[in-house]
Amino acid sequence: MVRVRFAPSPTGYLHVGGARTALYNWLFAKKNKGTFILRIEDTDRTRYVPGSVEDIEESLKWLGLNWDEGPYYQSERIKLYREHAELLVSKGFAYRCFCSEERLTKLREEQSRSGLKPGYDRLCRGLTKEDVDSKVRQGIPYTIRLKVFLEREIVFEDYLRGTIKVRGSELEDIVLLKSDGFPTYHLANVVDDYLMGVTHVMRADEWIPSTPYHVFMYEAFGWQLPIFAHLPVILAPDGKGKLSKRHGATSVLEFRKMGVLPEALVNFLALLGWSPGGDREIISLEEMVELFDLKKVGKRGSVFDFNKLFWMNSYYLRNKSVSELANLALPFFEEKGINAKSLGQEKLEKIISLYQQRIKTLSELPELSMYFFTDDIPYDEEALKNFLAKPETFKILEDFVKSLEGITQFTKENIEVTLRTFAEERGVHPKELIHPIRILLTGRTVGPGLFEVMEVLGKDSCIRKLVVGLGRVKKDGTQD
Repeated sequence: MVRVRFAPSPTGYLHVGGARTALYNWLFAKKNKGTFILRIEDTDRTRYVPGSVEDIEESLKWLGLNWDEGPYYQSERIKLYREHAELLVSKGFAYRCFCSEERLTKLREEQSRSGLKPGYDRLCRGLTKEDVDSKVRQGIPYTIRLKVFLEREIVFEDYLRGTIKVRGSELEDIVLLKSDGFPTYHLANVVDDYLMGVTHVMRADEWIPSTPYHVFMYEAFGWQLPIFAHLPVILAPDGKGKLSKRHGATSVLEFRKMGVLPEALVNFLALLGWSPGGDREIISLEEMVELFDLKKVGKRGSVFDFNKLFWMNSYYLRNKSVSELANLALPFFEEKGINAKSLGQEKLEKIISLYQQRIKTLSELPELSMYFFTDDIPYDEEALKNFLAKPETFKILEDFVKSLEGITQFTKENIEVTLRTFAEERGVHPKELIHPIRILLTGRTVGPGLFEVMEVLGKDSCIRKLVVGLGRVKKDGTQD
């Protein structure tokens, strides 16, 4: 039975690269009726960031990637790792290293000056049993290092990349157990993957250089290897290097805060390295489970295209029901201090419907629709100069307000007829009314259809905003 795991370290927010790794593991498990395990690799306490675990769990749940087992915490399994480190020592595959941090620092500095590859010089590898026992009795701190067999070749199969071979002489005697008794990633990772019955190890390709050490440990313990599959990196928008925070938002919850829908982000991430075949781009999570094939995951890195993500998000926003979209938008209004609920569900849905086909993220809604909630809106200064700099415009608009007062059924159709009839009677083009009215009502020159906006605003609100606006704007196109 397939058993896979997502094993993040709680050193910060969940990066979208980690989220994609979790997604591929989750899809593979669901496709094969297997188990998706969440394991928190928290043994490096120096890098632990408070709140990280909560961020990871909340991010996975928001994306719909619920785990079947866990979360397991490596910090609660320290005894297991110590026992297995000692087992490797007893079998001759590891040894105690008594080198101080000062010595190791000096060694690295000397190697750097000499142009040598930095690494441990295996000084303690040659200690006799008597030397080791003596140092232990003296209470000298030690680490446990892997005793790599220099003369052998380590070979393993990567599901995506084929056969990978590394000579033992190219490897270091890495630390497995630190002097404080805590394991390094390498030891804890191998022990947990085996004891948890992980059948497929799917992780980022940055871990390929570590895999020979893990293979060596599996063989040293006498354990069967899992299937390794190292996933391609997610590249920055310019295609140069990995995606990082300097390129913009990179965490799952940052995108949620921006107003990206979980189904859009999942859809986008899935296609960063995997192809379902054909040119299809919109795929639900349920469909992904049916279509997912690990063989169709590429080896090359994929560029994180923010524009593509926002295009995909706009698709999902357009296809939501207006009522669902209104409910999703409420937290974004609240964040801006707008009590959108005060207008009532029906009015709010009408407002949302005006923008549903236009927005790329939910976070755009409060600013775009601000004029529905207040009369104190900023006007586009350039627009005022272009459309409200003629004194005669004010007289025409004041008279038009009186025409609005005469509309009994304030619908977009009646508003349009009234405006066009009024314009014809005054001998002006309708746009000479439409542009200044839009500015006074919304503060902008572009947006949804003016007559639709006026209908949603309502008769009283439109008249009030026009009167207030005409009072704020001077007849030279500037504002008080």
